[in-house]
Amino acid sequence: MSLNFLDDFVRQTQTDSLKIKQYPKEYSNLLVRVSFGQGTQAKVPWVQVVSPDMPTTNGYYPVYLMYKEQNTLILAYGIGESFDSAESWDPKLHETGTRIDELIEDPWRYGDSYVCGHYQPQVIDGEVKYFRDGQEISKDIVTKELDTLIAYYRACMDIEVKDETSVISTGLFYMEQQLEDFIIRNWKETQFGKKYDLIFEDGELKSQQFRTDIGRIDILAKDKTDGSYVVIELKRNQTSDDTVGQVTRYMGWIQDKLGDESVKGIIVAGSYDEKLYYAQKMLKNIEVFLYEVNFKLNEYKR
Repeated sequence: MSLNFLDDFVRQTQTDSLKIKQYPKEYSNLLVRVSFGQGTQAKVPWVQVVSPDMPTTNGYYPVYLMYKEQNTLILAYGIGESFDSAESWDPKLHETGTRIDELIEDPWRYGDSYVCGHYQPQVIDGEVKYFRDGQEISKDIVTKELDTLIAYYRACMDIEVKDETSVISTGLFYMEQQLEDFIIRNWKETQFGKKYDLIFEDGELKSQQFRTDIGRIDILAKDKTDGSYVVIELKRNQTSDDTVGQVTRYMGWIQDKLGDESVKGIIVAGSYDEKLYYAQKMLKNIEVFLYEVNFKLNEYKR
């Protein structure tokens, strides 16, 4: 989905205009709310991507904050200023996340929100370009970072817990561990089942945890059109570097031991980061699929 509205937002922050009618009403089936201030442009204009029933001052949402004095655009885990942050995003953000006031010295507002992405945008010959730490980054990365945060936002909204336990995080980890079984059981209904076949020998499934001399492949399938092998690895709690290395290693084994020069690789991950982006950019025969874990707990009332 295009992020043209973000380019328009960046351009407008360099003017005195307060107009917002030209912005799209929705992005990824969520509302887009834009503010440049009232009367005069605010020091920190913002763009929210928010659930329709989530209030601005008493809610949480993905938000872009443009700190004009520092020329820094922040994609933040947004929190309404009268909202209890403990009831929104993952509490672990307080342990591992970076706050805006740690990235920007003495920010005018919103310093206690946590950073998902940060950019130094520049308008060059009318085109908006995004930089991070002095290096230009592609708009694909900017888009992926927002889409990943939105997926996480949806998961947070779907999980409602009445007591403070670690059941949710444990359950999510457990479901990630069971993702392989889920894909196998529902193979025909997945995108994989439309293009690839599972491998059976004498009626016995061989695709899952396929044995090799260098380890077990999570799922090994075959392309329906040309019969080439497809190595499918689940990222789980590994780093991107570990996963990419694992996939390419298994692909090399398939090529050498099974004589398949057209072997392909697929990584199934819960989120997309820069390391995966750059690896996929160079390794044209590796695809990345993102999964979402969504469930909801409803309090039983008699």
